[in-house]
Amino acid sequence: MSKYHDEQLKDLLLQMMETELGGEQVYKTALTCVINDDLRKEWEGYLDETLSHQNVVRDVCESLGIDPNEEVASRGVVRHIGDSLVQAMQIALRTGEPATAQLVACECVVLAETKDHANWELLGQVAHAAAGTTRVALKEAHARVEKDEDHHLFHTKGWCRELWIEYLGMPAVLPPPEEVKNVETAIGASRAEQQRKELL
Repeated sequence: MSKYHDEQLKDLLLQMMETELGGEQVYKTALTCVINDDLRKEWEGYLDETLSHQNVVRDVCESLGIDPNEEVASRGVVRHIGDSLVQAMQIALRTGEPATAQLVACECVVLAETKDHANWELLGQVAHAAAGTTRVALKEAHARVEKDEDHHLFHTKGWCRELWIEYLGMPAVLPPPEEVKNVETAIGASRAEQQRKELL
C-alpha cells in the first residue's frame, strides 16, 4: 500500500505538465519584454530548460500509465493562471514603457516559477514515500530537474529585486548577487542578498 494517494499524484503530474507548458509561453512572452542583455540570456536558457522539463514530465506520466494530455479540473486552473501572466505582460508591453514591461515580466516569471518550484518539491516528497518502479521514475525525474528549478526561482527573484531597486533610482547590483554567487538553495539566496552591499 502506497503512503500517498495515487489519484492525487496523477493530479500533481498533470498540473506539472500544464505548468511546464504554460512556462514556455511565459518565457516566450517575457523575452519580448526584456531589455537587459544579461537577463535575456538567462531567460533564453530557462526557456530551453523548460522545454526539456516538459519532456521529463511526459516521460514520467507515460512510465506510470498516465496520459500527459488528459484534462482535469485543476489543470484548467493552472492554464488560466499561466494565460493571465502572459496577458499581464502583454498589457505592460502596450504601455510603451520598456522598463515597466521588463519589471512586470520579471514578476510574472517569479510567480510562474514559484508554482513550478513547488511542484518539483512535492514530487520529491512523493518520490521518498514511493516504492518500486514508481520510486525510481520519480526520483530520476526529480534529480534531473530540481536544480534547474532552484536556479530559475532564486535567480529571477534576485533579478526582480535589483531591477526594482534600479527603477526606483537607487544603486542596484546587476547582474544580481544570486547570479554572481551562482546560488542554488534558499539559504544561498538569502546569503547572497545579504552580501549585495559589498557588491555595489
